[in-house]
Parts: sequence; C-alpha cells; structure tokens
Amino acid sequence: MDLSIVVPVYREEKNVPEFLRQITPVLEGLSLDYEIIFCLDPSPDQTEQVILDERERNPRVKLIAFSRRFGQPMATLAGLQYSRGGAVVVMDVDLQDPPELVRDMVARWREGYDIVLAQRRTRQSEPLIRKIVARTGYWVIRRIAEVDIPENTGDFRLLSRRAVDEINRLKECHGFLRGLVSLVGFKQTVVQFDRPMRFAGKTNYPAIGSMRIALNGLLCFSTAALRLSSVTGFLTAGFSLLLTLAYLVLKLVGYPILWGNPTMVILITFLGGVQLISVGILGEYIGRIYDEVRMRPKFIVDRSIGFSP
Repeated sequence: MDLSIVVPVYREEKNVPEFLRQITPVLEGLSLDYEIIFCLDPSPDQTEQVILDERERNPRVKLIAFSRRFGQPMATLAGLQYSRGGAVVVMDVDLQDPPELVRDMVARWREGYDIVLAQRRTRQSEPLIRKIVARTGYWVIRRIAEVDIPENTGDFRLLSRRAVDEINRLKECHGFLRGLVSLVGFKQTVVQFDRPMRFAGKTNYPAIGSMRIALNGLLCFSTAALRLSSVTGFLTAGFSLLLTLAYLVLKLVGYPILWGNPTMVILITFLGGVQLISVGILGEYIGRIYDEVRMRPKFIVDRSIGFSP
C-alpha cells in the first residue's frame, strides 16, 4: 500500500459522498495504491450505512467502527494504527481540508520529507470565537511548549510510514496529534492553503472542544503552568509581606489606619482564588497522570471492514 487516507467521522452522512467524489480523482491521478479509512464514532444518523454503500462501489474504502464515542483524537490514532500506507494523510471529511492539496503533500513526501503540514493562510470560514481561541492557544503554546507546534496547523497533514510507526509507539493517552507529531521530529515542511467553508452540516467540534484540545497541548507538553502556580504563590506572599510592613510603618508613625473589613475580605478572597487556581492546575496534571497510569485502551473497535486479518 502506497498511501492511506485517515478520516475521522461522526454525524457526517451528507459529507461522505461528496468527499469521496472529490478525493477519488485526486488519488487516482497520483497513480498510487491507496486506501481510505473512515474511523467512525457511533453516529445517530446514517453515516455508517453511507460509508458501506460507498464501499460497494469502491473496495478501497474501509471502515473502523468503535464500541462507543471516543472522540476525534482517538479515532485518528486508531486510523494511524490500522493504516498500511507508506504515507498517511489525516484529514477531515467536511471538505474544509481541500482534497486537491493531497497532491502537493504527496509531492513533498516524494522529495524526501517525512511530515508535511497543511498550514492555514486564512480562517475566514470560522466564527470569531473560534478564531480567538485558536490565535490565543497557538500564541501560548508556542511560548511555553517543550516542542515546536507550528501556528495555524490542524490535524490535516501527511506522515511517512516511519513517522506513523513512531507515533504508534508512544503511550500518551491524550491524543494531541499536533504535539505527538512535533515530538517524533523528522524532516518537516509546510504547504499553505485558504480554508474553505464546511460543505454540509454543523461542526462536531465547537469552541469548547477547541479549548479542550488547547488545554491538552498546554498541559501535556509543558510544565509551565506548574511554574506559573509557584511564581504566583511567591508574588502573593511577597505582596502580603509588603502589606504587613505598610501596616507596621503606619502604626508606628501614628497614622490612623482606616482599612478594615473590606481590606480583609479582598485579601482573603484574593488568596483563596490563588490557592484554588493552584490546586486546579495540580488537579489537571494529576488527572492526566492517573489516566496514563491506568493504561486503559485509547479506543475499542467494535468492527473493522475491509482489512486483512
């Protein structure tokens, strides 16, 4: 197998046929032996049946159906594990990842690059709140993460077989593909594109989902939040010491101190907030440690169709 296309899907019955209609000529024009792997979280619509109908017309269409909804990150990792191509392209089915861009990605791969990232020049198709979350998240991650995660790159990318094998060897259960790809390294390049509108339906990943992904990027690839908690604690303690000295000096010089209950309330509330934030940050890290220690499977496959034993 030369090329694998990994496509996570959930409630995408209207997008699957058009996606295949557009990407099949692109793949046929590359003169490569290919497979298209749909990784399906159980959907309340007819997405599964639509995929099976398309498989009747094209046996290179394959399906992985999970026992329950594990989410897009885990569905993507499952597709990587089941893929057999010398190169693997991860992309969305809603056509916001243009199928014709696969030609450019394969060309870069043939030039010797192991990882080809699709970088968005514009995000005009996205709502304002999502743009703000994305811009803020990338700005923070690039400054504190232990790996280099290029800005405006989603999961749409091409990975060589050796890059996929290294990702499959990693044990992290958070599924933050952008961080995992940067972690394995290898020779990388970028192809840029203008992201179009979604073909049909509503996104299954609203702003809150993007914030969850950004949080994984912040916590799973950096300990800066813990350091920030410590720094905040020292600054707060220093502020309290200065305030104590100020009270003492004013008392010694006989200045009438008018501060009373409002000051106490403000200080107690401020210190309580700092403590709760610090405990929350610790909880986020401990929760992820707990997930890693349990070593639960990242996904459970109910059935796979089109794969050799």
